[in-house]
Amino acid sequence: MTHIKKLLHFVKPYWRRSLVSLVFLVLVIFIDLAIPRLIQRIIDQGINGKNMQVVISTTVIMLVISVLQALFALANNLFSIQVGENMARDLREALFLKIQSFSFGNLDHLNTGQLMVRLSSDTSTFQRMVQVSLRIGTRAPLLMIGSLILMFVTDSRLALMVMPVLLATTLVIVFFVSRMGPLFMTVQKKLDRLNTVLQENIAGVRLVKAFVRADREAERFAKTNEDYTDHNVRVMRFMSTLSPSMSILVNIGMVIVIWAGGIQSVNGSVSVGQIVAFINYLHTTMGPLGVMVMLANVVAAATASAERINEVLDTQPEVQDRPETKSLPEGRAQRIRFEGVDFHYNGTN
Repeated sequence: MTHIKKLLHFVKPYWRRSLVSLVFLVLVIFIDLAIPRLIQRIIDQGINGKNMQVVISTTVIMLVISVLQALFALANNLFSIQVGENMARDLREALFLKIQSFSFGNLDHLNTGQLMVRLSSDTSTFQRMVQVSLRIGTRAPLLMIGSLILMFVTDSRLALMVMPVLLATTLVIVFFVSRMGPLFMTVQKKLDRLNTVLQENIAGVRLVKAFVRADREAERFAKTNEDYTDHNVRVMRFMSTLSPSMSILVNIGMVIVIWAGGIQSVNGSVSVGQIVAFINYLHTTMGPLGVMVMLANVVAAATASAERINEVLDTQPEVQDRPETKSLPEGRAQRIRFEGVDFHYNGTN
């Protein structure tokens, strides 16, 4: 996270837009949490109470706030996109200016293929994290906390029964998150290598043809491409096991609620509307947990990209002007004298 924090100053100039985006997001969350309560009211007071007026009025309220929620979500998306795009533009510009200041020694350490990935893929990955954080990245934990509180408000006994399932889900997520960071870093390094081979062959295509090395370079690219593909497949295979695990835990939670809630409903201690509302809150608690895994994927990839971007931004040019350096005046003939000048490369004279 240290590398991400170092790049957040690129977001700082757009803090007002970020704040407006989050305000609209909070309004969306409030409406999300209100919907199950309105459904409970329709069932308990409207359907069971045979009060058509309650059904109609509550339905109209749900339609109105659903339209408002869509508008709030649209505003949140628009402002988050503006923040992400402007931040990415500033970051790319900073990277480009930094690369322009590099000497030949720096460019030997960070070759063209690596720099291209940092300017394109890595910057886009970090931009995606910023935009996701202003949307579902903030929405998921707030919605989960709000739903968890309302589960206890709706029925504390049912909430305590499903707590072990929520705890198991959290442990599964922590396991996946802890493994994803290193995997994404490896994939990015393989992408670096692939872009380097591609850039070398495109830039040196005349030399490749002149020395009749097309077949050998094609084989070299194929091996690098295959290596990158294999690592991507490993990451996707690992991530693909998450969704079934989450589905099993969600279904277990549903069975517990229906079984225990059904018994309480028969005994008259819980209404049908409460059970329906509780199931909705359970979904809005478990759902964000799955979203947070997706967010963890984004953060893990962004952490790897941020580390590589900071490597460029933190690199100092090996050849720098001294503070006392003076610019030559324009319009006058000047002579250049070499006194005490030598040459060194990578620390060797």
